[in-house]
Formats: sequence, structure tokens, C-alpha cells
Amino acid sequence: MDALISPAGLAALPAGERPVVLDVRWRLGGPPGADSYREGHLPGAVFADLDTVLAAPPGEGGRHPLPDPADLQCELRKAGVRTGWPVVVYDDADGSVAARAWWLLRWAGHADVAVLDGGYAAWRAEGRPVTTEVPSPGPGDIEVRPGAMPVLTAEGAAALAREGLLLDARAHVRYTGETEPVDPRAGHIPGAVNAPSSGHAGADGRWLSPGELAERFAALGLSAETQVGAYCGSGVTASSVVLALEVAGHPAPAALYAGSWSHWSRDPDRPAATGPERG
Repeated sequence: MDALISPAGLAALPAGERPVVLDVRWRLGGPPGADSYREGHLPGAVFADLDTVLAAPPGEGGRHPLPDPADLQCELRKAGVRTGWPVVVYDDADGSVAARAWWLLRWAGHADVAVLDGGYAAWRAEGRPVTTEVPSPGPGDIEVRPGAMPVLTAEGAAALAREGLLLDARAHVRYTGETEPVDPRAGHIPGAVNAPSSGHAGADGRWLSPGELAERFAALGLSAETQVGAYCGSGVTASSVVLALEVAGHPAPAALYAGSWSHWSRDPDRPAATGPERG
């Protein structure tokens, strides 16, 4: 399965080939994604909460640390995720939250996973069916084996910003330090380059073409030989940078700083750069 699947492509799959579908709608300021799920979702979709399934509790590791592998395996099995069986994930925004689920499954060793291009809005815009019926999936048997996608420590992120390309997926005003509504300090990791996750999709929420994404990253200094990684506020929207780089055809998976700025900014000894310029 490619990293992205269209609503038409998902709908066209025969009944016997239907993937496990995870609804991961979530918004920083609410309302809760679970409420949206109860109001309507794709037939057969299982809700997976970002805060309790796709992340560990907030703490020293940041606002959305990586979940404990055993806990993640338990939750994915409850959702019916099976070894070797495809999974499709969707949200109702620009795909960034769905990208976190995509990345997490890939990190856990489950390669056959895709993000629904355009998410719930695109599905509805094409007149496709939704339901309020909550499914009861059979138990899954996925074995979570973490480490299939590269991750960065704070030290690794700092080094990559100096020696490669570290992309900051937050909005420009947070990158520059003009505002910081969530985390302890404003600014960005010195040397990081701003690549807002909102730039990966068009106004309709569908992802840009591979060529358009490749052009965007090339303008930010990326080449085929560049070592690249990404971070954001808490490791969620940065996952969409990793996904966008894969869609763009970058030859190696980008590394994710999962703790991101919410982890970096907790330590007053770590420097914070401000302003629009790199480094």
C-alpha cells in the first residue's frame, strides 16, 4: 500500500480486502475527536485517541511522548490490527494527526499502512457513506516491534540542525518565537528550518502531488544525500513532514524528534533561537 490512499481507492477495495480503518480525529483546542466519531465516521472505523492510544501520558518526555510498546500493542489489537493486514488512518484536518498514527504503526514494524488523502472531509465531499454504528472488531494479533522508523534524541536533533537539515513543522509565528501558546519557552532549535505542516496539503485538505512536495523540500535545502529530520510542538504534526518526504520520494525515512519542542523547551540549558533566520 502506498503512503496515501484516495477515498475512491479505499471505497473500491473488495469486502475481503478491506483494511482496518482507524479514526484518529483530534484537535488541540477541542472539541474531542471522540465526539466527532460518535456523530459519524467511516463504516467499520475504530476510534483511536491521540492522547491515550497514540501517545504516553505527558511528562518529562513532552506532551505526546511515544507510547509504551506493550500498551500500544494492546490497544492496536483491540482495534483489530493484524500482522500483515493493511491499515488506513484518517483525521478531519490536514492529515497531520493521521500521519502520527501512520508513523507510529511504521515505527512499530507494521509497514502496510496509509493515510486517507483528504481525510473525513474528502470522504464526505464525495458523498460516501458514514455511520454512527460502533464496530466490534475481532481481536488483532499485531506484534509491536519498535524501531523500524528512526527517532532523534534532543542531542541528535541539535546535531542534525548543524550538520544536516532539521525541519520545524510548527506555524511560522511559533518557529520565530513571536508567540508560544503551549510550551514553556518560545523559539526554535538553533539551525532548524521552518516547514509548516500546513504547507503539505491544499485548501481542500488533500496532499500536494509528489512533485510539488519535492519542490517544496528542495527549496528548503533538501537533496537526495541530505540527512533530514523533523520536529514540531509535541511530535504529532512533525510526523506529517516524515510522510510528506516519503511521498516526495526522498530515499531514506526522515528521523522524528518525538519529544519535539515540548521536550526541548523543558530544559533551560538548551538554547532557543528566535527570528526567521536559520541558525
